[in-house]
Amino acid sequence: MKKLNVCNIYPLLIFLTIITSCSIIRPGEVGFKQRLGKIKGDSFAQGIQYFNPITTKVIKMNVRTKEVFNSLPLPTREGLSVNTEISLLYHVDPNSAINVYNRFGPSYETVMVLSNFWATAREISARFYATELYATERTKVEKAILEELSAHISQYGFIVDAVLLKDIILPKQMVHAIEDKVTAEQAALQMQFVIDKQKKESERLVIEAEGVKKSQQIINQSLSDKLIQYEQIQMLKSLVNSPNSKIIITDGKAPMIIGSQSDNRN
Repeated sequence: MKKLNVCNIYPLLIFLTIITSCSIIRPGEVGFKQRLGKIKGDSFAQGIQYFNPITTKVIKMNVRTKEVFNSLPLPTREGLSVNTEISLLYHVDPNSAINVYNRFGPSYETVMVLSNFWATAREISARFYATELYATERTKVEKAILEELSAHISQYGFIVDAVLLKDIILPKQMVHAIEDKVTAEQAALQMQFVIDKQKKESERLVIEAEGVKKSQQIINQSLSDKLIQYEQIQMLKSLVNSPNSKIIITDGKAPMIIGSQSDNRN
C-alpha cells in the first residue's frame, strides 16, 4: 500500500481553510460576526468577509422587503367574523439588524412582527362594519393598520412598507344585501338625474317664453300711427310698381286688395 504524500495534502488543507474561513454577503443582506457566543463589531454589507471558523461564525440577515401573506378571520363592529386575505410588506432596518437579532433571535418575524400584525389587524377591523371593509373603507382600514403596527414595532428596528387587504369573504346573504343596496342607490341617482334634467328643461322653456314675451312687448311699444302709415305707403308703392293690375279699396287707413286683372280674365 502506497504511503500518502504529505506534500500533496498541504495545498488541499490550505484551500479548505480558506473556503471555511470566508463568507459571502449577498445583495439584500447584512452580516455580523458572532465570536464565542457574543456579537462583535458592527454589521457589514455585501461582499466577502473572512473570519476564524474555530471561534467565530458569520450571521446573515435578510433586509429586503418581505411579504407575509395570511388568511385571517377578522371581527367587525357589528360582531360578525369575516374571512380575509391580508398581506404585510415589511423589512428590517439594516442599521438595527444586530439589535433585532440580539433581542428576538432568528425567529424575530414570528416573535415580534406577526404577533403584532395579527393583533393590530383584529383591533382595527373591529372599528368598522362589514360593509365598510368590503366596499367603501378598505383603503382607510389598510392605512389604520399600517400606522398602528408601525407605532408598535418600528422602535425595535422593523419598517412597515404596506398593508394590503387583498380579499374579504362575506356571507352570501350579506353580499346579496350589499349588492341590492348598491343597485338601489344607482337607481336613485339615475332618477335624480332625470328629475334634474326635467327641471333644467322647464327652466329653459320659461326663459324662452319670457324672451318671446319681452320681444313682443318691445315691438308693440315701438309701433306708432305714423310708423304704420309709413309702412302702408311703402306697401302701396310696391303694389303700384307691380306688373299686375289690382283693384285696391282703402278707407285711407288700411288697403284691401280685391284681385288682379289677370284673375278677372280667368
